[in-house]
Amino acid sequence: MQGNLHEIDVRSILQLIELGQRTGQLLIEVPNLYSSNKADTDDAGETDDTGKYQQKYWLVFFLNGRIIYCQAGENLSRIDDYLHHHRIETNFDKQQLTGLGKHNPSEYEYLWLLLEENLISPKIAENIIYRLICETLFDLFNLQEGYFIFLGDSAIAPQLTSWEISPLVTQITQQLQGWNQLYPYIHSPYQLLVLADRVHLNSSLPEATITKLKQWADGKTTLRQLGRYLNRDILTVAKVIYPHVQQGWLKLTSPQTNQNIQITQGKNKAKILCINDTKSTCETIESILQAQGYEAMGYTLPEVIALSQPLEALSLIVQLQPNLILCDIITPELNDYEICAMLRQSQVFRYIPMIMLSSKDKFIDRIRTRMAGVTDYLIKPFNNDELLMLVKKYLRG
Repeated sequence: MQGNLHEIDVRSILQLIELGQRTGQLLIEVPNLYSSNKADTDDAGETDDTGKYQQKYWLVFFLNGRIIYCQAGENLSRIDDYLHHHRIETNFDKQQLTGLGKHNPSEYEYLWLLLEENLISPKIAENIIYRLICETLFDLFNLQEGYFIFLGDSAIAPQLTSWEISPLVTQITQQLQGWNQLYPYIHSPYQLLVLADRVHLNSSLPEATITKLKQWADGKTTLRQLGRYLNRDILTVAKVIYPHVQQGWLKLTSPQTNQNIQITQGKNKAKILCINDTKSTCETIESILQAQGYEAMGYTLPEVIALSQPLEALSLIVQLQPNLILCDIITPELNDYEICAMLRQSQVFRYIPMIMLSSKDKFIDRIRTRMAGVTDYLIKPFNNDELLMLVKKYLRG
């Protein structure tokens, strides 16, 4: 099951998964969102040095039509915010944290690492998972565009507990109805809280409340973070501050928004298209493949066509009609996931094998490749035999 959120909303997708008692993962992705400032991000987005989103995605995990976990992006800050509420401090070294995400999403492995180290109890872990599920669904129900794919697979493991979908859908839908009534004063979980009129606040609120507000209304803490620090849902937090925002005592602000193409001709050759922003990589691949030969598969020496400028090259791919595509590119305009997804939309390239070359080997990276329609995945650095094995496999097919 896959498609566009223009065609079906997230609520309906969840209901179908529940009715079918499906087990697996739902990936929802909104690519190429742009922010002019790194601060203008949320949990599911990652930015590069220019502030451009590399990708924005969410993962929802199911067991027999029940939700086990929801993850937004790849950072661990969501759990750290809840640890702040429980006054729990961690002392993990960099190696422990960078090693997360090989078999399960990094955030989920982080949670289990906390359990294994006895830093949190199963009860606290269950509460954190429930809060993360609710806030993720809150964001997903607001989406009006994006792509999704449900991958039937074995359930994420180990499992702590699971939740029925229908009650969650009802609960989050009611939250959104209440949330929408706060517009235009409050309209995003990522607005920042700032003290605007201390005089009126001091005369109207208890001293303990003022102290808390001074702590959180620093122009750096989002409403979503405040909810995590207090272990409350976003609507509860928003309703508490709403009257003070209306009166102008508190203010909510948004984060500041401040190569030549080489084509060679040949007859009766396997055309292998190498989309890569590094010419030397394509040359290396060509030398490896030509040293092997393809007479046994009905081909002479393979023809490796190097395309180093994807925006210009995409218009030529239909003319080239390759037998196999190797993709490894990240430019300001396009990345390899987007290129593969775009090609899969064309009838011409719907069934052509595509192999992604990547130095990333985490759970989410493999899920993304499947969503983009990639046939297979080769981890860099790879040896000659690994490359040859995959190329032979798909040229024979």
